[in-house]
Amino acid sequence: MAGLDSANLRTLLGDVASGRLQLPDFQRDWVWDDDRIRAIIATVTLDYPLGVTMTLETGGASRFRTRTLTGAESAAGREPGLLLLDGQQRLTSLFQALYVEDAPVKTVDTRGKPVRRWYYVDIAKATGSPSDRDESIVSVPEDRILRTDFGRKVVHDLSDTSGECGAGLFPLRIVFDTQRVNAWRRAFERADEARNFDLWATFEDQVLHPVRSFQVPMINLSSSTPMDAVCAVFERVNTGGVPLNVFELLTASYAGDLAYTSRTGDYYDLLSTWHSIKEHLEERFEVFGHLDDGLSNSDFLQAVALVRTWNRKQQDPTVGVSCKRRDLLELPLDDFEELSPRLREAFEWIGMFLLTQCIVRAEDLPYRTQVVPLAAVRAILGDELDHPEARQKITQWYWCGVLGEMYGGSTETRFTRDVEQLIAWIRDDGEVPDTIADAYFFPERLRTLKTRNSAAYKGIFALLIRQGAVDWHYTDGPMAPGRLVEYGVDVRQIFPKNWVRRNLDERYPAGSVINKTPLSLRAAQALSGAPAAYLDPLAAAADMRPEWFDDVISTHLIDAKALRTNDYVAFFEARATALEDLVYQAMGKRTTVVRGTPDDEGER
Repeated sequence: MAGLDSANLRTLLGDVASGRLQLPDFQRDWVWDDDRIRAIIATVTLDYPLGVTMTLETGGASRFRTRTLTGAESAAGREPGLLLLDGQQRLTSLFQALYVEDAPVKTVDTRGKPVRRWYYVDIAKATGSPSDRDESIVSVPEDRILRTDFGRKVVHDLSDTSGECGAGLFPLRIVFDTQRVNAWRRAFERADEARNFDLWATFEDQVLHPVRSFQVPMINLSSSTPMDAVCAVFERVNTGGVPLNVFELLTASYAGDLAYTSRTGDYYDLLSTWHSIKEHLEERFEVFGHLDDGLSNSDFLQAVALVRTWNRKQQDPTVGVSCKRRDLLELPLDDFEELSPRLREAFEWIGMFLLTQCIVRAEDLPYRTQVVPLAAVRAILGDELDHPEARQKITQWYWCGVLGEMYGGSTETRFTRDVEQLIAWIRDDGEVPDTIADAYFFPERLRTLKTRNSAAYKGIFALLIRQGAVDWHYTDGPMAPGRLVEYGVDVRQIFPKNWVRRNLDERYPAGSVINKTPLSLRAAQALSGAPAAYLDPLAAAADMRPEWFDDVISTHLIDAKALRTNDYVAFFEARATALEDLVYQAMGKRTTVVRGTPDDEGER
């Protein structure tokens, strides 16, 4: 599968220039800054270990769209023999600095500002102590003029050979061009024969020879290496420290699909396809987020893989329903093309379903992951989910997942179980899914639900709106999902935290969801002080009698009398009971009360 070898640096950079060595298109852009480039050049001149480079032979089953390394664009269009999996930053830096003679290196300075630099080595410093080698590598501006005094004074003009020789700065861009090196040497020796003849001999022995003979350790993966192994290897050895996204690997793989290219005359652009799908969904439903957040490309691919493996299992029972990384990497382009429109429609259906549950914005979605198996089920069952009984079952499953906090850990196994069990249950051919059977909501959990990090916290927020909560400013009817964004509806504090802390102990936490409710921004602006102080002004602003406004308050499952008397304990206990009932109603089951709380909220 792999062999360890070494390649001469000059030969390797020549392969980059010719296009024989290219990048698979899942590789990210070259990003090294000026300081790191100088450091790696010093490493090579000292013949110190550089680190292993990894390549993949082309021509195997894992076909990728390719691109040249930065600086070698003239070789674009050539079919490569090797793909560079690890070592892009190092080889690109060395290629531009040591091999490209007619263009400066495009890099960035320490502040991230784009700059263009030429690289030189100070001959006198380089022939001194090896500990000074880093200092001998000089970075020069694009115009090849070194200045001091804030750019007002020219120290060295390196725009021609005589200036370079006079400064004793050798241009590293010609290091592998023997004829140019010899011509430069003659000019350098003529500049000061008494001194420079011996200095050059030392420089050639201590600097130029190590560069020309430098060996790069290389692991070469054979063309038969499967794609999941390529992905795994890349993640383990990539020195950039950025995990490889399966979507990026598939993008390069689909673009290299010869069958598609021969059929259409162009490569398949998975990224554009995904952007089109995501933009279509987010235009209709804010819950899916914007292009860079919300529903992710991995979520979509997992849903496709679940449907594909479910379909295969109907033909071959030995095949498992799955959406692990291997399943995504083995997803054929033909199957993706066939299934992706169905999944797009399935996510549209989910957007409408979430609206009916009063979940409108991406930040209010309890679990993004839970929509993955739901999309697969919708794509498989289609209109069957529109029947009232099926809709009721899906709704119960959804809220058991949210309020039981079932999607807070590893999800791939639950995805598989939920798809198979939900389909069988909806078709009256199976038992209640595990996500429903195993879901529990502990009453004490209400006290610890304090932030949006908890799925159940977001769920209770949506349930309060769904069951008919009326805003305390816009009192003309229950809050409608379509007006939540317009009115700036969010979770608002009922009793102020400071007031609670001054008057009560920690048995009745002020930050709990029990002491919060969904209200518009306009209503929240009137919540000044304890409830007894702000309720009558709110009622007056709404042109309502106090007793009528109490009816509005009760739509939030709040005891208005307790609010008017600032009886926080009575309010807290009554609201806790009401929220428990709301939760159990949504779950379709009443959990046996077990004192003690599961783990406090973590990132969901």
